[in-house]
Amino acid sequence: MVKATRRFEEWLRRRTAIVEPDLRTKHKHMAEAAFPFLRATFYRWIQVWPGVCSDLAKAPKVLAVGDLHIENFGTWRDAEGRLIWGVNDFDEAAELPYTNDLLRLATSAILAADEGHLALKPKDACEAILDGYGKSLDEHGGAFVLEEQNKWLRQIATDELRDPGPFWKKMDGLPEVKSDIPASAREALEHLLPPQTLNYRVVRRVAGLGNLGHVRLVALTETYGGKIAREAKALVPSSVYWANESEGPTEILYQAIMSHAVRAPDPFVQVRGRWIVRRLSPHCLRIELDELPKNRDECRLLFAMGWETANIHLGSRGALKEVRGLGDGEHPPRQPRRVEGGAAPSGDANPTPTGIRRASDDQGGEERLAAVARLR
Repeated sequence: MVKATRRFEEWLRRRTAIVEPDLRTKHKHMAEAAFPFLRATFYRWIQVWPGVCSDLAKAPKVLAVGDLHIENFGTWRDAEGRLIWGVNDFDEAAELPYTNDLLRLATSAILAADEGHLALKPKDACEAILDGYGKSLDEHGGAFVLEEQNKWLRQIATDELRDPGPFWKKMDGLPEVKSDIPASAREALEHLLPPQTLNYRVVRRVAGLGNLGHVRLVALTETYGGKIAREAKALVPSSVYWANESEGPTEILYQAIMSHAVRAPDPFVQVRGRWIVRRLSPHCLRIELDELPKNRDECRLLFAMGWETANIHLGSRGALKEVRGLGDGEHPPRQPRRVEGGAAPSGDANPTPTGIRRASDDQGGEERLAAVARLR
């Protein structure tokens, strides 16, 4: 693990500037517990999971999130001003077996439960994710629009912790950048600011774990009587390229995966060269486990995460027929199962998933459920 981390960080330094104090903070969080370790080490995951779960690694490939976990979900406003919930970032987007995202999401749920963040049992968590994924595939997906539908999810997303007062106080307290700002970063930030915005200050933000150490710059200003923020984060190609020891051309697939997914996109999330830029606001942020209300339906939430995972995979239309039609061989389709409280974006309270089978429904399926635990 130490050797892999050293090699990966050397590879990273050749591709972008690294904020060394942030990288040391990342190492500290990695040592705290299994869940933050998982979040921070996708580069190691992508090295070892094909060997640990060789049967799952043979599944059809899609344009996948890669670094999917239960804290990679958040909210944003679409072009119509509606509040949307879904996958928050695609820094590690790559062509991978569709099972990678499902297994990593389930693993993160199990580790979070082990550390007291969730109350669900491992098997229930896995089944909720798979039920949501299968139902979404069967119904061709659907974005989570938090307006007249999905009231339960809107209550989670608009919890009191997202009050504008504390949010802007935190933004105002971020340290101002004293060094020169890269011209490409300044251009990327100004592209998202209102026209003729000349007076803004740039602060440094520390966030996330997987890309902790990458440069994050936030432009803060006021317009029309209120505060606004725009963030630019340095991008590099997915660490899948590092794990595969690819020497040829590399590609950042962030924009591609957003464009093809079933999604009500945030018009303020854009790739500008080697920067991903976005709007930050109380309701345009990732949702962390500590922000979830105590009174929540975890099975329903994980069902939604499984559904949203399929929303992303539905962008790989060429592979979908193979994924949906896995009726023979190693990955047979699911049989219907009722998820108590599970609801599709349409508001259906009693989904009947099809499209993939629960692991325990086929011969050797228990081993597939156990594969989640083996990666620990």
